[in-house]
Amino acid sequence: MSSIRIGHPWPLGAATTSHGVNFSVAAPAATRLELLLFPHGEASEPDRVIELDHRHRSGDHWHVEVEGVGIGCCYAYRVFGPIQPGGHGFNPSKVLLDPCARAIAGWQSYRRGTAVGSVPNTACCLKGVVTERDRFDFVAAPRPRHSWQSTVIYELHVGGFTQGGGVPVAAERQGTLLGLIDTIPYLRELGVTTIELLPVMAFDPQDAPPGRLNHWGYSPLSWMAPHPAYLQGDDPLQAREQMRQLVMACHQAGLEVLLDVVYNHTTEGNQAGPTLSWRGFGDRLYYQQNERGDYLDVSGCGNTIAANRPLVRRLILESLRCWAVELGIDGFRFDLGIALSRGEQLAPLNDPPLFEAMEADPELSDLKMISEPWDCGGLYRLADFPARRVATWNGRFRDDLRRFWKGDDRTCWPVGQRLSGSPDLFTAVPVHPGQCITFLTAHDGFTLADLVSFNGKHNLANGEDNRDGDNHNNSWNHGVEGPSTDNAISVLRDRQIRNLLASLLLAPGVPMLLMGDEVRRSQGGNNNTWCQDNPLGWMHWQPDAEDLALRTYVIRLLTLRRHLAALLNPEAPFLDGLVEEAPGSEPSHLWREWHGVELRKPDWASWSHTLAWSLHDPHHGPLLWCGMNAYGKAMHFDLPPCPAGWMRVIDTALPAGLDLPARPERWSPSGAPLESRSLMLMLAAPLVKGLRLKG
Repeated sequence: MSSIRIGHPWPLGAATTSHGVNFSVAAPAATRLELLLFPHGEASEPDRVIELDHRHRSGDHWHVEVEGVGIGCCYAYRVFGPIQPGGHGFNPSKVLLDPCARAIAGWQSYRRGTAVGSVPNTACCLKGVVTERDRFDFVAAPRPRHSWQSTVIYELHVGGFTQGGGVPVAAERQGTLLGLIDTIPYLRELGVTTIELLPVMAFDPQDAPPGRLNHWGYSPLSWMAPHPAYLQGDDPLQAREQMRQLVMACHQAGLEVLLDVVYNHTTEGNQAGPTLSWRGFGDRLYYQQNERGDYLDVSGCGNTIAANRPLVRRLILESLRCWAVELGIDGFRFDLGIALSRGEQLAPLNDPPLFEAMEADPELSDLKMISEPWDCGGLYRLADFPARRVATWNGRFRDDLRRFWKGDDRTCWPVGQRLSGSPDLFTAVPVHPGQCITFLTAHDGFTLADLVSFNGKHNLANGEDNRDGDNHNNSWNHGVEGPSTDNAISVLRDRQIRNLLASLLLAPGVPMLLMGDEVRRSQGGNNNTWCQDNPLGWMHWQPDAEDLALRTYVIRLLTLRRHLAALLNPEAPFLDGLVEEAPGSEPSHLWREWHGVELRKPDWASWSHTLAWSLHDPHHGPLLWCGMNAYGKAMHFDLPPCPAGWMRVIDTALPAGLDLPARPERWSPSGAPLESRSLMLMLAAPLVKGLRLKG
């Protein structure tokens, strides 16, 4: 029998020592704990139970060092303490997963339902697994550290992106982290700099309607351990190593890896939900509750994490360091991140302690931080997000661009603001390149192909009678709901996709693309495929000629964006060498002019559907002109005279391949005829010098 030592409160979780393993967990209101050691992950009973009493307690933390055990040891806890009115408190019938476990076992025997009520769940519980805590090898694979100005994000789902007919991934690696490595050449050729992974922290696939499984992963079961379904093989000790292999391969290919993280709620739901981990260690600690003990919910998932409290904040910071320092992750996107700024009774805080601690942590200082600026409780803080280094998703950009190209009234002025970097929203301080994430689509909502093919959502396959998913999509089917054999409708839809993509990638901010939008991936009108681990939720790997033509268009657009980066940076007032300056002259200040079909006469009226803009340099004249015609008829736009001559770079009314040709053509007419619902981009001839477009 191995001996027992008092142990230490730090580090949290299970960490190897020279004698064995030190276990530490926070449970402030508990009276005693039991550490359960299991012979293997699927064991129905522990082979050893170690009782922790007051001698193993330091403040809010319980700890013990067990000699003779090491990496691979499977463990869990029982926690004892008072039961409060309404059933809040401790439930020693439940075996609990350590909130700081870096690997998890027991998935084959796990049953979510057994964690509810008072019946013991020992035979069906999940166990933590003792792992190493090595740091990522940043010497062999340093962070790419792309500037915000050069960053283009590609949001994808690990399982969904690596499955489907034609996927360039070996059969045994499909649906896995290692399988994602095989897609790196595709991502590099596309031209993105950064991939953002939907949740890869372990989540509960059983947290779904009967007969369905949770696919997206916004139902966290652990903030430390990689999700087991994304592993090749079933060894939980391989989870961290395979995550490192993916990050290392991405770094060596010049790709950053961001994680979509869910700290605003857990899979434990409200007070009637299962007791799996956090709730069992501190029901009142982790979750926001009112005076009666009712759970307060601004996540839409039954509970809200009390990120304002010191112990909870410490656990989230430990999670961030685990993924960033030990596994090499380059940044995080916080799901419903503004919920993490709420204090007691959900009161919004201007100086939320979690974000203050994140920004003060030197080991997190070089990461990209992004957040949704809204939550389900109505809090929305876009430009004034209460964290200096956290960028925000600009949902207004998405909505206004969709409405403009759809042909809605009262859209020209809002689109003008979005194409200027949203100065109407970011009024307090100048917009910096990493403050605003611009996007048209994301996992939550229509794909780009569905946005132009459906007027309404079609979510019956989710089993919730089409009640789930957003009803406000600003979509337009262009005459027929869903797929169409009408060539005129198909041509118009493809043109609208190109209009939207060009608007996104010519605008200031950090653009984000959704997986598969570049090949017209459709979800059949389903705008909430959270439980669809099937072709509806998978990447489109068998593109036809039209799909491939759009992909070429996107590749060229991204190349063009890189070439024009200095012009499109909302913070840069200078040309930065795109045109040679006279010796000794000062850098040129750029300014933007707005136009309608006539020069310097923008039509901001509610009924207007046309807009044009140009960028000018005092020494060289106009450098860029872009016309946008969302009207149902062709319109003739005046062009500002360009001494160096105009080159037509984009005309979405032209056939695929010619809409953004590899070699831009010189434009001699004095005006620009724009077909209905089309976009045209002109560049001054010197700016085209050195521009090389693939395809």
